[in-house]
Amino acid sequence: MTQPPHDEPTASTPDELREQVEQTREELGQTVEALAAKTDVKARAREKAAEVKEQTAAKAGELKEQTAAKAGELKEQTAAKAGELKEQAALKAGELRTKAADLAQQAQDRLPDPLKDKAEQAVAKAARTAQTWQEKAPEPVRQKTAQGAQLARDNRNLLLAAAAGTTALVWLACRRTKR
Repeated sequence: MTQPPHDEPTASTPDELREQVEQTREELGQTVEALAAKTDVKARAREKAAEVKEQTAAKAGELKEQTAAKAGELKEQTAAKAGELKEQAALKAGELRTKAADLAQQAQDRLPDPLKDKAEQAVAKAARTAQTWQEKAPEPVRQKTAQGAQLARDNRNLLLAAAAGTTALVWLACRRTKR
């Protein structure tokens, strides 16, 4: 608001003077309103709080969307990795079963025929003994024995390999002591 110096005439007619006074009043009113707004701390604080609240809500919405997207990605990645690991474990288990069967077969193939015959005879004798035992044993004992026999039948190759291995060790030990 610039005022002309007081010693210079500002208006040549009364209408111009009224117009200048009205304009000055208007400028003065605007200035007073601006000063009042600057001094109203509560109103300014409310405005700032509302602005910050809007910004915070917008940012929270963005973060929520980003978090949901990232969680979805991680869930997919985890499921894919679990599937891969499951497949790898199944393949490895199959390989190990095959390798164990091959090793058992190799062990049986390397055993001398007399040793294999003795192992089969031992298994047959064990079966006869089990039969005799089952005929003479009380019912609860028979049930337990039946469970054990079923387990032995399920793992017959493994038992034959173990019996053959034990027989081979005994045969080697006897051979060494004769020397």
